[in-house]
Amino acid sequence: MTDKPSTIIIPVESQVRELDAKILLACAAAERGFPVIIGSRAFIHFQVDSLPRGVYLAKSMRTLSIRMFAILRDLGHEIVGWDEEGLVRWPDDEYYRWRLSPVTLKELSHLLAWGEDDVRVLRGYPGYPGTPIHLTGNPRIDLLRPELRLFYQQKADMLKEQYGDFILINTNFSKVNHFFPRLSELKKPALSLEAGGKETFDAGKGRLKQVLFEHFQEMLPALCQAMPDHTIVVRPHPAENHRPWLEIAKCYPKLKIINEDSVTPWLMAAKVLVANGCTTMIEAAVLGTPTVAYQPVIGGRYDDDLPNEVSHRAYSLEELCLLVQEIVKGEKGPVDELERRRILAPHITALDGRLSCDRMVDVLVEAGYLQSLPPAVPMSSYLRGWLHNRVRTVSKKINMRRSGHRNNFAYHQHRFPGVTADEIQARIKRLGELLGRFSDVRVERRSKYIFSIN
Repeated sequence: MTDKPSTIIIPVESQVRELDAKILLACAAAERGFPVIIGSRAFIHFQVDSLPRGVYLAKSMRTLSIRMFAILRDLGHEIVGWDEEGLVRWPDDEYYRWRLSPVTLKELSHLLAWGEDDVRVLRGYPGYPGTPIHLTGNPRIDLLRPELRLFYQQKADMLKEQYGDFILINTNFSKVNHFFPRLSELKKPALSLEAGGKETFDAGKGRLKQVLFEHFQEMLPALCQAMPDHTIVVRPHPAENHRPWLEIAKCYPKLKIINEDSVTPWLMAAKVLVANGCTTMIEAAVLGTPTVAYQPVIGGRYDDDLPNEVSHRAYSLEELCLLVQEIVKGEKGPVDELERRRILAPHITALDGRLSCDRMVDVLVEAGYLQSLPPAVPMSSYLRGWLHNRVRTVSKKINMRRSGHRNNFAYHQHRFPGVTADEIQARIKRLGELLGRFSDVRVERRSKYIFSIN
């Protein structure tokens, strides 16, 4: 006889990047018998003390999560985590400093890894406490596989009809061009020098990002002039300030600045992607979309090599325009598929075979969460967690009203605009039709930004 299953709590920070993949994960969990709660990360945190005791799926293990993880544990939730940014990483020592914390890691019951290289890095972390690591991949890659990419086909066809043979530019300059400028982390003067006068990694990375940001701004007019009959679509990073790109677009009617929906249908519809060192280039490589890495400067250890390795490379503006023209004309395709797979194999699990979402649910089932709830905590612990979360929630909601604050409500709306239960149900139906699954999965709205999937 089984006890009540644990509720799986799935927070979403960036809707356009994460929501569809996490809906797929939620469906896979619900199909196996788990109740699931999914929605805005910020609003799930506000209500986490009133949610059923369960398993919180953390998307990062940064120092910023120390307080929230302590609250979750005090309330009796267990935490299973992966790093949503773990596919494209800085050098190991810098990645450890930016993305991991020994305090947050010790709160995790299980770790989920993108691929073998991710496992290597996690195990090599000096603060790694021995948490079980599972090689699962990430559901974002599931949606790029042949059996599921048709999920986006209707949208991709609409984009082709609307924009023709368009060129897609993806930018990732939020650390020097943040939605709120004062949150541009790599532009802070304090990051300039370390002891002994040597340039810090942050300063060097910030300098490279700033130079590339300026080169991309200079590139757009040149590309518009080289491809006058083609629409050029710029998709800024979800945390970026759109203003610099919108200013350029004022002078070029066929230059569009758009950041709506998932990037996948845009990649499927585009003739070519131009970017530098971002995860979207890897997604394009999995889909087979031709990609050009624009590298007007070489950053050495500051470069994000993996995305550039699965792309054609352009080291000058002239070379970029020529490559784009060749690709649009059909004279050049993507990097050879076998070469792309060879490069990606150590970094991404589940490019074929069992889906990542199912591998993740396997971990939850094998851990016993389907059979029972996490152990109850003492009342003193629960009351401490409840009180801390109420205080935290009041503080965060005050900050939502503060202009320029990272918790500002406008920034939340930028990253997690409204979505309805009917829209989520329609996505579940499309996923189910493609996989022959999920016919009994239903969604209900719990509050404006939070939904139950059962």
